[in-house]
Amino acid sequence: MIKITGALMIILTYHVMFSSAVLSQTRERESVPEKYTWRLEDIFTDDQSWEQAKTDLVSKMDRITSYRGRLTSSAATLLECLQFGSDLSMEFTRLFNYASMKSDQDTRNSTYQAMKQEISQIATDFAAKAAFLEPELVKMTKKQVDQFVTQEPGLEHYRLYLDDILRRKAHKLSEKEEKILAQAGMMAQAPYNIFSIFTNAELPYPEATLTDGQVVKLDQAGYSRFRRLPNREDRIIVFNTFWDAMNKFRNTIGAELFAEMKKDVFYARCRNYDSSLQAALDVNNIPVAVYHTLIKNVNDNLDTFHRYLKLRQRMLGVDTLKYYDLYAPVVKGVDLEYDIDQAWDIVLKAMAPMGKEYEDVLKRAREERWIDVYPTPGKRSGAYSNDGGYDIHPYMLLNYNGKYSDVSTLAHELGHSLHTYFSNKNQPYPLADYSIFVAEVASTFNEALLTHYILNTIKDDDARLSLLMEYLDGIKGTVFRQTQFAEFELAIHDAVEKGQALTGDNLTTIYGDILKKYYGQDKGVCDIDDNILVEWTYIPHFYYDYYVYQYATSFTASTALAQRVIDGKKGAVRNMIEFLSAGGSDYPIDVLKKAGIDMTSPKPFRLTMEAMNNTMDEIERILDRKGL
Repeated sequence: MIKITGALMIILTYHVMFSSAVLSQTRERESVPEKYTWRLEDIFTDDQSWEQAKTDLVSKMDRITSYRGRLTSSAATLLECLQFGSDLSMEFTRLFNYASMKSDQDTRNSTYQAMKQEISQIATDFAAKAAFLEPELVKMTKKQVDQFVTQEPGLEHYRLYLDDILRRKAHKLSEKEEKILAQAGMMAQAPYNIFSIFTNAELPYPEATLTDGQVVKLDQAGYSRFRRLPNREDRIIVFNTFWDAMNKFRNTIGAELFAEMKKDVFYARCRNYDSSLQAALDVNNIPVAVYHTLIKNVNDNLDTFHRYLKLRQRMLGVDTLKYYDLYAPVVKGVDLEYDIDQAWDIVLKAMAPMGKEYEDVLKRAREERWIDVYPTPGKRSGAYSNDGGYDIHPYMLLNYNGKYSDVSTLAHELGHSLHTYFSNKNQPYPLADYSIFVAEVASTFNEALLTHYILNTIKDDDARLSLLMEYLDGIKGTVFRQTQFAEFELAIHDAVEKGQALTGDNLTTIYGDILKKYYGQDKGVCDIDDNILVEWTYIPHFYYDYYVYQYATSFTASTALAQRVIDGKKGAVRNMIEFLSAGGSDYPIDVLKKAGIDMTSPKPFRLTMEAMNNTMDEIERILDRKGL
């Protein structure tokens, strides 16, 4: 199996709302203690060994062409080819991951940008050489596949891959056409690469003078930090300064996003799909109804979301809730802070219900330097988990800020890393790569255990109010905000599919209409200033091809799974470990069904709304008791 896409898809999450994007004092990388930096030497000892591995890989690539026209000649030949492809895929992954993470340490360093681009180009060249593979395989029958697996048991590891090719037979092209699409890959990455370099390294972010005279830099990290200031006048300054600056580049970023949409539509049409949505979801056999049902469920429950917004307004004590109030602390005098070592202690205790094996892997991540903790100049913002390599271990990038949300981010990304660890440990390489649809289940599951632990340890009313609102903020950001993004993403893909152009101005109009609907502006729930309608310029997820909806679906699935573990249900921990260990051994919908969660039913979403309303009930009881 030639998993070129898997080799290049390294980011498991760019954490919701950029919650880990900053530290109060960005420090020079040389001053960060080694134990708080990741050990990339586990992949390659240095750049020279990377170069040698790249040369070795390139020298092997042409071998793939020796299988042209022979794939279906015998089971042994097919197995040999697929095993060769798997071996190359593992090497591609290591090469790309090393270059990518080196680049993310300092996005200003063009050396690692060039290395990343180089291995991406090599992968594109290989995909072109291997373009004959699926057009030949699609000619097989189900009976022939079964016969080959019987003759060569090693093909059992590739059965799902082979069956899936037959399932998507109508969307496979001729060898020449597949080769053209593979060569187009060298251009396909351009919109996101341009957006990433521009917004992370070159966009001239503004400075703002706060009411106390402090001058702060409002880059992505600074905006994420200072939009939370308790002083409302300062938040107004931060929002106006940042979004006025972003508005100046709406046409440039709009052109980047338009190019991304055209790329998605191009590939969907080339493969004979009815829409880009169908093309994106069909990769993992997800019915398009799952996407549309999520949007409908959220829109049908906007009253619950508006209840949350009104509760935030009540706690802030403002006559009108404004968009710049959404990140402000709602409880005065409560500013929970934790250094990274305290955060680790909390996370380990919170994950205790998962048992010793789970705990041991968490400790390995800490002790073996899987994690790059602190922000440094030029470091990529946000947080993610990277698979590192099938035979190595996962890695995590953080930008630890010392707030409770950063503790939550640590737990979140560890969920991804443990998912990767257990999948790689228990599945052969061809079946270890789990789909993005289930990726966020493991991360939000960890967050749910963390929330449960914290609420059980803190009894003070003000602290509980703060933490309960943190939980609601998480639902806001993961279920409602990400579905809002998903609705926008669907709308702009639809526009391109209808032949409409997308400019910075009409992207702002489309995004603004959806934003106002979700936040109930016409109902007087939350007022949104016009300059904030360019918020779409700030979101990297729109370059991930229908990624964001999976945050919401995963959150609803993990809510149900976590509640079983918290309640001590018999077999709940075992079922969760089995889910983490399943990798890509089945379609994601079916992997979740085996864990007891049916994502085609409304039950998981309904349970999340019940949990949200129950939390708001408790908050209101505390507020009434305090006379607020």
